[in-house]
Amino acid sequence: MNRVVVTGLGCITPIGSTVEDFRTALFAGATGIEPFPPYPEAPGETQGLRFTQSARVKDFDPRLHLDSGVVVSTDRTTQFAILAARQAAQHGNLLQHHASDNVAIIVGCACGGRQAEETETAKLYTRDARVHPLTVTRTMASAGASHISIDLGITGPVLNISTACASGTHAIGLAFQMVRSGMVSAAITGGHEAPLTFGFLRAWDSMRVVSPTQCRPFSADRDGMTLGEGSAMLTLETLESAQARNASIYAEIVGFGMSADAHHITQPAPEGAATAMRKALADANASTDQVDYINAHGTGTQANDATEASAIHQLFGDRAAHIPISSTKSLHGHSIGATGALEALATILALHHRRLPANAGVTKIDPALNLDVILNAPRETSVGLALSNSLAFGGLNAVLALRPFVDRS
Repeated sequence: MNRVVVTGLGCITPIGSTVEDFRTALFAGATGIEPFPPYPEAPGETQGLRFTQSARVKDFDPRLHLDSGVVVSTDRTTQFAILAARQAAQHGNLLQHHASDNVAIIVGCACGGRQAEETETAKLYTRDARVHPLTVTRTMASAGASHISIDLGITGPVLNISTACASGTHAIGLAFQMVRSGMVSAAITGGHEAPLTFGFLRAWDSMRVVSPTQCRPFSADRDGMTLGEGSAMLTLETLESAQARNASIYAEIVGFGMSADAHHITQPAPEGAATAMRKALADANASTDQVDYINAHGTGTQANDATEASAIHQLFGDRAAHIPISSTKSLHGHSIGATGALEALATILALHHRRLPANAGVTKIDPALNLDVILNAPRETSVGLALSNSLAFGGLNAVLALRPFVDRS
């Protein structure tokens, strides 16, 4: 089995469209959540929604980075994917050292091209107008993976994972397994999503799980999630190839765990999350005593935060109350299929810089959860092993185990 390391990073997010900007905002606790602009199809100031905030990528102009033909033929989510993957590949200088047919592209996208879909559907149903001839390729969830392949000239395995809020983490985990097994020598992996259409917001509003104020994970007064968008991509390769070319190494992925609750389509069960964390540790050949940080799924809903806390207590026992934990969704929002990738990026930066990001927006931790939630400022500390959790609707759970890179050869 190969050791798998992270050698390149890329992102387009509400708190920064470069890794440097993302890192600065992450450790400064600078949130990207703000009031969203009016939708032309929505009546009145409230637009019929209980909430008015989201986490959006700001000042994004794809024409500055992509050919006009690509801009015309892609949805916003695919544009995010292309540019984040391009950053990661260039950052890691990956493609100069790996054959194109020996590199995989494994990404997560759950919602597909929502903006193109709603725009063209509105034309059809309100005016019986002809839809754009590229609507199908704009809206398919796998468009991002395909366009990354075309943009970078990669001919190895290319696929998209759609498992709701766990999509990005499942994608990274599968890419990790493929590189570790030797199926490919390297991979570009992560997630992307741009779902913030009026119809999407109305659908989530109907579920009554979006905060009318702002996402505050693990807070005593938490009242829901804040929806977001964006993309984060990583380049993975074997330790042997990274060292042979003297590449910068940001972290090592050492384990991956998956599970299903088999319980309810929206209500999570702690046993499922605990099982995924346990499997990630077993895959890493690590014990619960070695975990020094958990980047939580932490959506800020009553159900998720209580369930995740319960799962952590089930698995870690007396240590649960003493493991530093934070959710970065209070900064970049919940970007559905991309969220696990953004959180993996945050975890990698935490390991690399020995700074654990704070859980923003919380003034009082819910005492019933009994967790060591990092507040106010990053915690300066070395971490031996970290977990990054993703717990999706449908009871689909995915957990990555990561370490700072240590040369044990």
